[in-house]
Amino acid sequence: MMENNWYIELAWIVAKILAVIVPLLIAVAYLTLAERRVIGFMQLRKGPNVVGPFGLFQPFADALKLMAKETILPAGADKTVFMIAPMLTFVLALVAWAVIPFDAGLVLADINVGVLYLFAISSLGVYGVIMAGWASNSKYAFLGALRSAAQMVSYEVSMGLVIINVLVCVGSLNLSAIVEAQRDMWFALPLFPMFAVFFISTLAETNRAPFDLPEGESELVAGYFVEYSSMSFALFFLGEYANMILMSAITTLLFLGGWLSPFDFAPFNLIPGPIWFILKICLLLFVFLWVRATTPRYRYDQLMRLGWKVFLPFSLIYVVLTAGYLVATDSLPG
Repeated sequence: MMENNWYIELAWIVAKILAVIVPLLIAVAYLTLAERRVIGFMQLRKGPNVVGPFGLFQPFADALKLMAKETILPAGADKTVFMIAPMLTFVLALVAWAVIPFDAGLVLADINVGVLYLFAISSLGVYGVIMAGWASNSKYAFLGALRSAAQMVSYEVSMGLVIINVLVCVGSLNLSAIVEAQRDMWFALPLFPMFAVFFISTLAETNRAPFDLPEGESELVAGYFVEYSSMSFALFFLGEYANMILMSAITTLLFLGGWLSPFDFAPFNLIPGPIWFILKICLLLFVFLWVRATTPRYRYDQLMRLGWKVFLPFSLIYVVLTAGYLVATDSLPG
């Protein structure tokens, strides 16, 4: 009897994990299509529109093409590390979703240190990039990996200070508690400068334009994954887009009220919380694509200057101002 209960519990856990991962993978596939379509319209062209109605089967055609290709291993590469790197990048993009709440109580693991868990997982993402760049035995890939490591570490510092602003206002590391604290007002309003800094930092953290220096085509061909092909290349691709969705979800939870409705009257408050959560993520993802279509790439010195000389001191000063205001008005939580 005890063994049957154990099997049932394990099956239930696996079902919950699949309920998150499968829609996420479908969302990643269609985000690639949405990016090509949105950027196409912004550049006055159509984008993919042949495979299936309105091009809706294009992501599946791309997946089949990549799966059918041969995996090429460079002669001088460390083959073990070379193959582990894309897997690590992809897995880390998925495991972070364990603590993301889609609605009140609708979360895989409602732990009290959810923010710390997310920060730890996002910090580990740099390892996949460094491993790929080093194991490829290519100067282009290695330069791209070094750029990416420096960039991700630089912007994680300012992201951490931005998150401290939110934590000071809430008094909890639990993501559900952070959302519930925004019932009266989303943190994007009183902490708008920090919201802007955090969103720009997520662009740098995910290596997206205008901070796509690690994969700068004009000087590094394709950056740290230049030697990759077939499904190993696809895993990097999937990991990048899964990270975009993850960062949009984190931004939504910290600043845009998570699953909370923007208006507390019908028909807005009749829409389920997960729908609001998904709509807010889609809005942020559209801004990701909009920025890519309209902004030129930064020079590397400009990228570093922005992170260390602008965002870092600005977010640090804002932490002091936020804490000072809460102490002065006796509004500190707890």
